Amino acid sequence: MPQVLARVRHAFDLGADPAAIAGVLGPLAEAEPGLRIPGAFDGFELAVRAVVGQQVSVAAATTLLGRLVERFGTPLVDAPAGLDRTFPLAAAVAELPPAELCAIGLTRARARTVVALAKEVAGGLDLSPSAPPHASLARLAAVPGVGPWTVQYVALRALGMPDAFPHTDLGVMKALSETQPARVLARAEAWRPWRGYAALHLWRRLARTSS
Repeated sequence: MPQVLARVRHAFDLGADPAAIAGVLGPLAEAEPGLRIPGAFDGFELAVRAVVGQQVSVAAATTLLGRLVERFGTPLVDAPAGLDRTFPLAAAVAELPPAELCAIGLTRARARTVVALAKEVAGGLDLSPSAPPHASLARLAAVPGVGPWTVQYVALRALGMPDAFPHTDLGVMKALSETQPARVLARAEAWRPWRGYAALHLWRRLARTSS
């Protein structure tokens, strides 16, 4: 039970102090001062979702991930439709030839990255909130096909690092009306140590202006 509760607290960011965070973010947090970072129950699943979701639409990523779970996930007995599979374990994905992932629609490069990521996690890479952050992120960054955006996104949502900041994210840049990641990073200095929350607010701002 303590392990389950810890995962729930992480998933819903229940340890956040909205008043302290809003005090640093200032006007950026005025619209939604209680916004929290959505965590993840499983770091490997979150990392795979980040890799698969790059440079494709949300709908396309959802379709690909659904196929991944349907084909390689573990069936659950007496579970309701749509919730009858668990996400594939890293050890299982690590044994897959990349061609099997290409068969469900992943590009060759994405398939190789997913398998390489699975091998690292199966080999001990910790992507949980209790992981040693610098060592884990350095190891993640060394996986072929994993770039700075993926590292920061995983740091934010899987490791629960509140100052992680995906400064190369196109949505973040658009919300700030910037075209240079270096400029985004410089502007974000004012939001330390809560830059992860700043990213959430910027994504929400972009969603509001686009709707």
